[in-house]
Amino acid sequence: MRGRTFWLVAAGVTALLLSGAALSGAGAQSPAPALTGQVTAADAGAMEGVLVSAQKSQSPITITVVSDQSGLFSFPVAKLGAGHYTLRIRASGYELDGPQAVDIADAKTANVDLKLRKTTDLAAQLTNTEWFMSFPGTAEQKRALIECMSCHTLERIARSKFTADAFMPVLKRMSNYANNTIQARPQRRVMEVEFPEERARKVAEYLATVNLSKGESWPYPLQTLPRPTGAATRVVITEYDLPRQTIAPHDVHTDANGFVWYSNFVENELGRLDPRTGSHKEFAYPVLKPGFPTGALALEPDADGNWWLAMMFQAGLAKFDVKTQTFRLFPVQAELNIDTTQQSLLTPSHFQVDGKVWTNDVRKQAVLRLDLATGKYEFIDPFKFTPKGRQHSPYGMVSDAANNLYFMDFGDENVGRIDARTGQATIYPTPTPHSRPRRTMMDEQGRVWFAEFATDKVGMFDPKQEKFTEWDVPTPHTYPYDVFLDRNHELWGGSMSSDRILRFNPNSSKGVEYLLPRPTNIRRVFVDNSTNPVTFWAGNNHGAEIIKLEPLE
Repeated sequence: MRGRTFWLVAAGVTALLLSGAALSGAGAQSPAPALTGQVTAADAGAMEGVLVSAQKSQSPITITVVSDQSGLFSFPVAKLGAGHYTLRIRASGYELDGPQAVDIADAKTANVDLKLRKTTDLAAQLTNTEWFMSFPGTAEQKRALIECMSCHTLERIARSKFTADAFMPVLKRMSNYANNTIQARPQRRVMEVEFPEERARKVAEYLATVNLSKGESWPYPLQTLPRPTGAATRVVITEYDLPRQTIAPHDVHTDANGFVWYSNFVENELGRLDPRTGSHKEFAYPVLKPGFPTGALALEPDADGNWWLAMMFQAGLAKFDVKTQTFRLFPVQAELNIDTTQQSLLTPSHFQVDGKVWTNDVRKQAVLRLDLATGKYEFIDPFKFTPKGRQHSPYGMVSDAANNLYFMDFGDENVGRIDARTGQATIYPTPTPHSRPRRTMMDEQGRVWFAEFATDKVGMFDPKQEKFTEWDVPTPHTYPYDVFLDRNHELWGGSMSSDRILRFNPNSSKGVEYLLPRPTNIRRVFVDNSTNPVTFWAGNNHGAEIIKLEPLE
């Protein structure tokens, strides 16, 4: 994937912060900010919604704020210590034309005004969402591209010069990369998948209409979303760079001790970050199937605070004991373990009820249940009584207090339930067809919240009433991957396309979208309810970084 020519960054602080009333409470005197300034452009004057990022020399940590309606930005003193800082911005259509570094001294506020100029390469700044907005074509034609974002951006397609014929072998090759592939570490499947020639031909013909195969410029205007305004500017974003580009943080969770844990999607490593210092540690676990793709997707804690990983093509689950810092592996038994066996999701939350942990087998469109006493997996086909001819994929998983399983059917449009005692499955179709529900969580009332990846919606299923509620996300072509309901009953979400974090109130159906400093491929999201306000966490699966977002209100 072609590297972007620059990263536009930032984040915001309000006029309240500048005047000294922000986080300390009404009437209280706040400490003087560490760094302030104003963002302007010759053609636009003072600019609201410009992300301004500062990274200290030799530090893996970058802090971002966002300019307010007067173009003013301010970094809290607690976020920036004394030192030399590199500055970056993110503002669609603009690039930095002025100071790109600043020195901050102890107990003194540094001031720097940032001048922006029009960019000469708008395409390098577009998010996947904005490419979807720009591409001509029908919704069905664009729908075929939503899987591309798993491995690379749509910019790579747009800048290519392949004809439809030239695209065909490319599509065939890409179909045989494993799901856990990133540009820094491609991984091929051991068993090739069936290649649908007729459907691929239609995709190839469409791709050749949106790329540069017919000239040096795109035959359509490039469209962009507006910059953040109002509440979307009142935020502080912290990015923690990880030590290798081959680290793909897929699922991210915090623990009671303040550490951040993540699953590495392409390597057999469980990672731990100390956000207080930026220090990083990895815990390696063995390869079960040499020659098969490595890395884990889901990372979930159990009731004892230990971590469980779904090992994808390595065919099994891994449990990490936090106290002893050792792994116990649970390989899929031989009679179920074939070349396409793939465990992507799991839920160990209530294993103490019956000694069972739920997981899946993607290729067999099935659910597996691990018996911890025997180490054996039980095979369950939840769709055996449903109409044939439809593609299914048990995906996001959560269990209730009795260890009954609720799962998302990412291949189709269903929420499924499996009774822990009888093994009986019940399938509930979502109100919107072809929704492809993805990741999920359960709130304290037992309601199941989920992202509807293919229909730009978020949803809730109430098992007691067997009733669904759905909400549209604010921005089309967001394709939400996951959601998390916080203690304030606000829903947070992220995606692989928009570089934005959604904060949504289901009661009012109103939301705020926080723009992130860099191109960001988000999978699992997590909200720490112990802070005030709450703190949002996610990994950048293609960017080898962990993201912390702190709203200022």
